[in-house]
Amino acid sequence: MAEESSPSGAGNRYGPLIGALDEGTSSVRFLIFAANTAEVLTYHQKELKVFYPKEGWVEQDPMEILDAVHECLTQTVENLKQLTINPADIVAIGITNQRETTIAWDTQTGKPLHNAIVWMDMRTTSIIDELLKKVRNQNKDYLKSICGLPISPYFSALKMRWLMNNVKEVQDAIEEKRCMFGTVDSWLIWNLTGGIKGGVHCTDVTNASRTMLMNLVNLKWDPFLLSFFDVPLEVLPEIRSSSEIYGNIVDGVLQGVPISGCLGDQQAALVGQMCFQHGQAKSTYGTGCFLLYNTGTKIVESAHGLLTTVAYQFGPKADPVYALEGSIAIAGAIIKWLKENLQVIKNVQETETIAEKLSHDNKIIFVPAFSGLYAPYWRKDARSVICGITEDVNYGHIVKAALQSVCFQTRDILEAMKEDTGMTLTKLLVDGAMTSNSQLMQMQADICGVPVERDILYLEWKKGIERSLDWETDGPSGKFHKK
Repeated sequence: MAEESSPSGAGNRYGPLIGALDEGTSSVRFLIFAANTAEVLTYHQKELKVFYPKEGWVEQDPMEILDAVHECLTQTVENLKQLTINPADIVAIGITNQRETTIAWDTQTGKPLHNAIVWMDMRTTSIIDELLKKVRNQNKDYLKSICGLPISPYFSALKMRWLMNNVKEVQDAIEEKRCMFGTVDSWLIWNLTGGIKGGVHCTDVTNASRTMLMNLVNLKWDPFLLSFFDVPLEVLPEIRSSSEIYGNIVDGVLQGVPISGCLGDQQAALVGQMCFQHGQAKSTYGTGCFLLYNTGTKIVESAHGLLTTVAYQFGPKADPVYALEGSIAIAGAIIKWLKENLQVIKNVQETETIAEKLSHDNKIIFVPAFSGLYAPYWRKDARSVICGITEDVNYGHIVKAALQSVCFQTRDILEAMKEDTGMTLTKLLVDGAMTSNSQLMQMQADICGVPVERDILYLEWKKGIERSLDWETDGPSGKFHKK
């Protein structure tokens, strides 16, 4: 690290600094905040590759994720130095990550035993069919009273089961007691805190609540669930709260800095939007779209297709706070599909212009079910459909229908939440890359009949706004240069 400064950051004009490592499906980014003001001082972002080996299969390279993390840490610290801010004033970092994505690795070599299986992957369908044969009426909600989740390819336990059934390297490693399983947070914490030289194998309650293996009441790996999926306890990380010191970074530019917070990405957005009161809700528009509704310390089991999940637990002795969640598989991913597969747009900004020019009477209906339908339907067999095509339809109508599809799916979830809670939202807090599209947000408000309130700080960060009098960013890279 750089030269020493006071532990409180008193010698720094910004005070103590906090780092936030955000590992998402499409990119990794590391941001530095002034703890006293929550101002973003600088950041660095690195895009990630996604692989599609077969229909319905979605994978990423765990080593690429780890390398991207190291690059982001290093470059962001370099940015701080350009701003003449001492990196030694970074007092802690927190991690937020794409949830459910599952990695198996070798404890002796530190290498992954297979590519990461991404949350939207559908390869476990046949395993689910076999499991449901053992369940009365093939009820996919058979385990919801314990873990809050339906039996779905979405969750990590099925991905672990697939790896154990199909990857010899995983089978051998389990037999020889050198296999670890985890979601991306576990993979990163283990590596950053030492890896094969004593890395900490842990996860937090929010990520654990997405595996189908944790009991929502006692926040522990549940013996019945472990038996149902036939996952050995010894390969799993220790479950910790969302706010405690898990370990210190062992090397690199942030050597010695504690990792003191961990939240799954959607729970982190709930916390970031300060939805700490029962009844508050937020919706995040990323690769998918995820709407979380704070239910306080009460576990609410949905009767209308929503998930029950842990929202956060701020300390080992704190009571956990729970949430209802509606998960939409395809949101920002549909923009990527329009750009890369159909090649009808060149960039995301075009979608706003196209949608604005078209009349309000768009007769095209687009159901984007590339990976089946998530909440509130949970149809793993569903596939995409575009309806209403006539001779006067052009690519613009399809683009607008794609945007509207996100809004209609969000309305489905809001209606399910109203049925479960008896409450109607007075406003919807939103964040994520798609919220910069004003036309989309207006459509969302109109279709749902509720005011939509954007996270202004997030939008300012996305625009790369200036963070000092003497320096400015060059945009998405977060690198600074003299004006």
